[in-house]
This record gives sequence, C-alpha cells and structure tokens, in this order.
Amino acid sequence: MRNVLLPVDVQGRRISEYKDRARELIRMVGLGDFEKRLPNELSGGMQQQVALARAHNPKILLMDEPFAALDAMTRETMNIELQRIWSGQHKTVLFVTHGIAESVFLSDRVVVLTPRPGRVAAVFDIPFPRPRSAQLLGAAEFAALAAKIRSVFDISGATLS
Repeated sequence: MRNVLLPVDVQGRRISEYKDRARELIRMVGLGDFEKRLPNELSGGMQQQVALARAHNPKILLMDEPFAALDAMTRETMNIELQRIWSGQHKTVLFVTHGIAESVFLSDRVVVLTPRPGRVAAVFDIPFPRPRSAQLLGAAEFAALAAKIRSVFDISGATLS
C-alpha cells in the first residue's frame, strides 16, 4: 500500500484521499491479499504488478522494459496480466521492449527503431483480436508476423552456433 501511494506522497497530496483508489488498484492487479507486504516479500512478478498499480491511472502509461528482469514464465504471465488490466482501462500504453514476440502479443502497433540515432525503421499494425491468449504465441500467423518484424533488423550473415 505504501509503495502504491508513494507518488501521492511525493506530490505532497493527502494520502488519506487516495487510499480507497490505491486499494482498488491493488485489487485490480491481483494483489489484494498482499496490501501490507513489503517489496522484499514479493516475487519479481508481484513487484511489477505493484509498479502497474503505482501508475495511478495516467492518460499514457510509459513502460520501458518493465519485464526484462523476469524469468520467461513470469514474463509471459505479466504480459497476460498487463493485457487484462489494459482491457479494463483502455489507456494508451507505450511499451518499450527488445522482445519481438512480446511486442506482437501486447501491441496494436509495433514501431521498430534503428540503432543510434534512433529513427523509425518500420511500423507494423498487429491484426490479432483482443483478448489474446497464450495460445496465440504458437500460431503460424503470429510466428510469420514476428519473422517479418525480425527481418527489419537485417542481421544477414549472423548464425547461431
């Protein structure tokens, strides 16, 4: 709870006026039973859920590699969770990731940037309807679109050993 209310405190607002909203956000991200836990008592995925709740419903949610430090299974779970939260809020999310599959799964539009200086190399509209389930990750259409996005990086000659 204190972590979710931190932005309110930093902005000098009355915490008491935001406690009900904070409780609602904590429940929305699925952590209602962990309201009084400290950050070190939460898993990495749960800490990311707290970060989502801490955003306090902005018009635009900026997320720069928020799941990069998570293991693959937790990352996939967080992708599903973020999509669930988004479906209830319908806010604009700018999600920066180096994960092509993650970008295709979460996005309505993927913008591929060039290395320094960062410029738009390509833009892909994502055709898959929402809500998207984890089964989409194994679909041929999903793999084909991810491969098309990957081809923009032009890593010709690179091979895996």
